Amino acid sequence: MEKAQDMVAGIEELASLPAVYHQVRGVLDNEDSSIVDLSNVVSVDAAITARLLHVVNSVYFGLMSRVDTVTRAVNVLGMQQVHDIVLASSVAAMFKGISPANMNMTRFWSNSVMRALIARTGAEMVRSGDLERFFVAGLLADIGHLAMYQVEPRLAEQAQIQATQSGAPLHEAERELLGCDYAQVGAALADKWRLPPRLSAAIAGQIDPADAEGPFRRDAALLHLARIMTDAMEQQMENDAIAQLFDDSIWSLTGLKPANVATIRLIAEMNHGEVITLFFPQLRAAA
Repeated sequence: MEKAQDMVAGIEELASLPAVYHQVRGVLDNEDSSIVDLSNVVSVDAAITARLLHVVNSVYFGLMSRVDTVTRAVNVLGMQQVHDIVLASSVAAMFKGISPANMNMTRFWSNSVMRALIARTGAEMVRSGDLERFFVAGLLADIGHLAMYQVEPRLAEQAQIQATQSGAPLHEAERELLGCDYAQVGAALADKWRLPPRLSAAIAGQIDPADAEGPFRRDAALLHLARIMTDAMEQQMENDAIAQLFDDSIWSLTGLKPANVATIRLIAEMNHGEVITLFFPQLRAAA
């Protein structure tokens, strides 16, 4: 992890999340805080307020009545879910203008949203609770590549080419050429941002979920599932073939079954366009 930490240490563009996010975290970390406290913190930032209400009132959430205030949003969704939406919105806004050399950002964020939706849908199917946490984890699962292409674009691209040509896993090529892989760099970046430890542990453990910290193995396994499914879907693989890509440990850790792949894929694909519009409208404009 030392090499991964070195890689993210000097990236000014990815230095920190907006102050409002850390204020939101402070409210949640204080057991004496109330819905009013969280509403007051979020309401001070007009941009975050607008994005939160836009997301909450979207078809994706499917609420029966319109939510027109932050207080109402917190009451309807709960403090943790509002935190997760603020985090997702903050990440989307922060990366809006970042476009490393040799990196297709439209494809990157489109795939990130698909991973987020797959992780969230899988968590919902096994009733894991706090679904937006899994959405955020999926959205950030590949964030390490963004840092790698910022710091070492030539080596990062070379690792991708080497993995493609040899058929070896990408993380092995990255470890050989850069001394660390995308999961380690992503976890280092999450730590730098002072994100909840559960997110960092899930991102770090997504390659080998069985080796993740005990309490976070399901989270890591869902990210593993989301990554493999997204890559396979991009190659237009059939559902049965995708299910065969996973060994029994993944089904055991997630609580899912091979037959769930088709449903997860259908739900994720149905919501993909809506969520892209919500969090990355610039991608729609560029399409």
